[in-house]
Amino acid sequence: MKRSAVALAGAFALAGGLLTAAPSAAGSDTQAARTSLKWADCSTKDYPTLQCSSLKVPLDHRHPDGKKITLALSRVKHTAKTYQGPLLVNPGGPGASGLTLAGFVAGSLPKKVAAQYDVIGFDPRGVGKSQPALNCRPGHFAPVRPDSVPSTGKIEKANLDRVKAFAAACGKKYGGLLKYIDTVSAVRDMDAIRKALGAKQINYFGYSYGTYLGAVYAKLYPERVRRAVLDSIVDPTGVWYEDNLDQDHAFDSRHKAFAAWVAKHDKTYKLGTDPAEVEAKWYAMRAALAKKPAGKKVGASELEDTFVPGGYFNGYWPYLAEAFAAYVNKKDADPLVEAYENFAAVDAAGDNGYSIYAAVQCRDAWWPRDWGQWQHDNWKAHEKAPFMAWNNAWYNAPCAFWPTGSLNPTNVSNHKLPPVLLFQATDDAATPYEGGVTVHRKLRGSSLVVEEGGGNHGITLSGNACLDGYLADYLATGKVPRGDGHGDADAVCATLPDPEPLKAKAASTAAPGSPSVLHGLLGFRS
Repeated sequence: MKRSAVALAGAFALAGGLLTAAPSAAGSDTQAARTSLKWADCSTKDYPTLQCSSLKVPLDHRHPDGKKITLALSRVKHTAKTYQGPLLVNPGGPGASGLTLAGFVAGSLPKKVAAQYDVIGFDPRGVGKSQPALNCRPGHFAPVRPDSVPSTGKIEKANLDRVKAFAAACGKKYGGLLKYIDTVSAVRDMDAIRKALGAKQINYFGYSYGTYLGAVYAKLYPERVRRAVLDSIVDPTGVWYEDNLDQDHAFDSRHKAFAAWVAKHDKTYKLGTDPAEVEAKWYAMRAALAKKPAGKKVGASELEDTFVPGGYFNGYWPYLAEAFAAYVNKKDADPLVEAYENFAAVDAAGDNGYSIYAAVQCRDAWWPRDWGQWQHDNWKAHEKAPFMAWNNAWYNAPCAFWPTGSLNPTNVSNHKLPPVLLFQATDDAATPYEGGVTVHRKLRGSSLVVEEGGGNHGITLSGNACLDGYLADYLATGKVPRGDGHGDADAVCATLPDPEPLKAKAASTAAPGSPSVLHGLLGFRS
């Protein structure tokens, strides 16, 4: 999915005590193993040193000689004499491609730090350029969809028919694959990548769902983790049904924060100075679009899709506010349609990403199969958090009808790791703050860096010099901050200021290292 964005600037810094992790060389199995992968140039204008390769792995790791699938890999090779081993990176999802993220991370870290690592991206099984790539039901999100809020039996049936059709299509097209599309299988793939790279240990950097992927890898292979960074952290105790219900409330709070920001800038948007008034106008716009979709593309559900990314990254707020104001004040729907196309329209890559999202989450853990429970829980959430409760419910509802059984989630509690560095914003909607605290407690010896007052999802390499300083120091030396034992955080960084409204000639693109690029790479809904 293509996403427009705005770059933010400015940073705050707070000092904290440092503790050094025990030194550990990355090492290698053999030089021959390290060079067993054949790398080819796949550079782009933004990432001129990017290389690509592929690796065959077992579909079922319990049967290593059985059917094989192919993983797509990317690399930015180290250039320094000091080599700290491979740094595997993952943007989340599940279902997001990680190939470009390698270029982004290598280009965004301080040069002296990035030069010491082979930064390795990969498309997890079923994703992107990995083969086979799943696309269960092309056009599943084609507009205009039924209203997400099932206010009548007819609307509820229309939504149920959609999700049942999606689950059935996945089972029909990929029945032999689905029981192998899960987090543990992806973790086994990561270790196959480690082995193919010839490394005894890996370094890891994951955002969003990538934090859960990394925590599960660390649980299964603790001795193979050299360093690990987890940014915007999934609560592993709620995967996935409870985590999604928690998201509903957090996103509703972020939507209220957006309304307050619009009210603050009433001179620009003229939607009122009272946040409650602004929010009421948004819901009135939603009701109008439910009756008459804008441009035959943006109905109530598509409007929600368009504004959900604003809960991930406040850099999108000025673009969303412009479209909101144009529709309400000028009866001009064109900016709203453009915002939908930029932030929410789903292309073939998006269909693939959603197919993997559903396959992984539905397989990973228990989901209620009784639709009555979904009704009860989501109406209860909707009462207090109407912004996306039902939109999120339908996004995950194929799991109520999924053609495979579910696995038991991995208990990620771990006392065998070197210090792991955790980053979490206090007002993150996609992975609420409590998840960061939970993982901090479960990973003994980990260090939690908190962005106080921050609401974005994915906070390192996003313009906050305080956060990035801790990240760079850890990757360079293994040092992590240590708190005084009071409170959850080992270190606290102030958040960046909220964006300003767009200027008349605002740039439509951003530099490769800007936070808007990062948030276009991260997987949504995790």
